[in-house]
Amino acid sequence: MSRSFKKTPVCSDHATPYTRLAKRMASKAVRRYKDEIANGKWYQKVYCSWNICDYRFYQTKQQAILEWETARSAWKRRWSRAGWINDWERTYRRK
Repeated sequence: MSRSFKKTPVCSDHATPYTRLAKRMASKAVRRYKDEIANGKWYQKVYCSWNICDYRFYQTKQQAILEWETARSAWKRRWSRAGWINDWERTYRRK
């Protein structure tokens, strides 16, 4: 099994089913564009690339532990500290 980790603890909305759909919509928009598209990367101006991957969240392990310690809501406190760290690693660290 691979022991590689992400270089930066980032979680994005780059989930596979949605990304595939968004890329397909972008390519359709470019193909159906009526005016002339010049060579190069001008096609990126036809469809906004932010619609493909919109959000990106950065959180360190220390920030996650501090969030768990200061949480007042019941849904955050239902996990133990080890469970909360495991959830952070699953979301932010592991590939």
